[in-house]
Amino acid sequence: MYKKFFGLKREPFSIAPDPHYLFMSDRHREALAHLLYGVRGGGGFVLLTGEIGAGKTTVCRCFLEQVPRRTNVAYIFNPRQTAEELLESICEDFRIPREIDPGRVPSARDHVAALNEYLLRSHGVGQNNVLIIDEAQSLSAEVLEQLRLLTNLETNERKLLQIMLIGQPELRDMLARPELEQLAQRVIARYHLDALTPRETAQYIHHRLSVSGLSGALPFDDASVQRIHALSCGVPRRINLLCDRALLGAYARGKPQVDVATVDKAAAEVTGEMPPRRRWGAAGTARVRIATALGLGVLAGAALFAAGLWVFDAMRAPASTQQQAGR
Repeated sequence: MYKKFFGLKREPFSIAPDPHYLFMSDRHREALAHLLYGVRGGGGFVLLTGEIGAGKTTVCRCFLEQVPRRTNVAYIFNPRQTAEELLESICEDFRIPREIDPGRVPSARDHVAALNEYLLRSHGVGQNNVLIIDEAQSLSAEVLEQLRLLTNLETNERKLLQIMLIGQPELRDMLARPELEQLAQRVIARYHLDALTPRETAQYIHHRLSVSGLSGALPFDDASVQRIHALSCGVPRRINLLCDRALLGAYARGKPQVDVATVDKAAAEVTGEMPPRRRWGAAGTARVRIATALGLGVLAGAALFAAGLWVFDAMRAPASTQQQAGR
């Protein structure tokens, strides 16, 4: 709606994981490097974690565009499955044919046998095989154990299947459990994708607008960019939501540039609540509450001190004065 108004060719802040919009901060480059290393890692697990909206899936899509030649990839984006269902999904993604007798439901053993035969055959012709599981924090302990067993498929020289687990921070907590110690020991690389810094947030906004065709001045002033970072905590998906709504608000008012007031209104529309004037979010709210509590404490202390002085002065007053006061 606002593209023509701001001189853009396409939507700059879509939340779809389009790798063309990937902003390669230092941490995003490291995350991508970990995935690329995993392809050549000779089997085992590669772990990529990050907060919701930090850009994990986008990094993964960028990785898929750079997969080395002669590499077969199976991508599972719905991990809420039983162990047998997941094995079946893996075989389907690798396009592995299975010969099952009519009328018989295939078992986990059937799927594993077919997968092992496929991996040996593809290894024999110089191909690598990578299994990527997105939203891996949703995997059950039973399914994770089945995945560990898949890394036992190997030759004398190397393991035949590289598994990449991509998920939220809870995934790290899961793998720290004692019952998953054997799997944790097979993680050959792990990386946690942090949020953007204030400087990177400004670069991120400019990058996405440039990719969208912006040739003129940036439609955000410095104060509004700082405000966006504070409200989004540097998480790319939140930045996208705020910037998109802020541009829409500026367009509706005929303003060529977004200011702090427009960002605040956009935040209220996105979250359903109006942020404080200076800070928003858990950290900001905590600071406000602490400052308020300290202020009230100082006032209360001052009042008690004043009352104590009044009582002390009263006790020191001459007897005649106290008698007169009694009259």
